[in-house]
Amino acid sequence: MLLVTGDLHEAEDVVQEALARASTRWSTIRASDVPEAWVRRVALNLAASGLRWWRRRLAVLARLARPPEIPPASDEVLALLEALGRLPMSQRQPLVLHHLLQMPVEEVARELGLSAGSVKARLFRGRRALAAQLTEPAWEVPNHG
Repeated sequence: MLLVTGDLHEAEDVVQEALARASTRWSTIRASDVPEAWVRRVALNLAASGLRWWRRRLAVLARLARPPEIPPASDEVLALLEALGRLPMSQRQPLVLHHLLQMPVEEVARELGLSAGSVKARLFRGRRALAAQLTEPAWEVPNHG
């Protein structure tokens, strides 16, 4: 979810809320073939909607406790997060699910409620947009020939 939301705290909030919702419906969800898919779908929906109410509530809670120390990310990871953050959610979600979670296109389509063709088109546009953004030397493949 970090790569979908672009913000660690928001990603944690989205996952926590999705798991909380799953816990109240567990008797129904556990009967499905892939309960994880239900939780992931809810988390993606929450991330896409922005979850404004939940963020305000958690902001109050965050003031009560100090967040844990997080080690600094590499320049490549920061560049990827920044580039993903500039993509529309409609491209970001399929990219994260397919390339980072290694889900097949058909599964991404089911997860997002889209056709496989729509997922492929969004992946194509998202990869093209990322490639255009990640043109710094650290991301270029050396030409040995």
